[in-house]
Amino acid sequence: MASYDDIIANIPIADLAARLGVDEPTARAAVDQALPALLGGMGANAQDAAGAASLERAVQHHPPQLFEGGVNLDEVDEGDGERIVHNVFGANTDQVVQQLGSGEGKAEPGLIQKLLPILAPIVLSFLASQFTKRQQGSSTDTSTGGGGGIGDLLGGLLGGAGGGSSAGSSGGLGGLGDLLGGLLGGGKR
Repeated sequence: MASYDDIIANIPIADLAARLGVDEPTARAAVDQALPALLGGMGANAQDAAGAASLERAVQHHPPQLFEGGVNLDEVDEGDGERIVHNVFGANTDQVVQQLGSGEGKAEPGLIQKLLPILAPIVLSFLASQFTKRQQGSSTDTSTGGGGGIGDLLGGLLGGAGGGSSAGSSGGLGGLGDLLGGLLGGGKR
């Protein structure tokens, strides 16, 4: 099963740092903050049947080739990334960015805001590659109905990102579940 580390391994941190105008450790730290939030936001959306169906449609429209063999940042459509981020976080995007970028040792909110639209198409391409592999492995499951597939896949990734009982893990979600639950779940009043 694919893991959070598989995504990280395919992101060219040096190129990303150059694009963001920061050093590599700063870029990696920002990725470690932003990527779990993005995955968590997608996971929260996938809990709802309509959200899962929408996310699966989005995954189907993103070619796995962007992710496979290592990401070329020149191929990342940041405009598409902006739309993905808006779909994931909605009206709470600014709050999520501020929360991720606040606190000692965390990347500035401006850096997180630049990073999310770069990461979003990469994540959807990664998910597309995982769905392609699943469909090739199971000739009976060619439909995307139900949402269990995307929810299961995101749940596995979030577990690999240090969620659950392994709170001391680097790249972990920490209080991210509470943040996203409060913003995404509570934000639709």
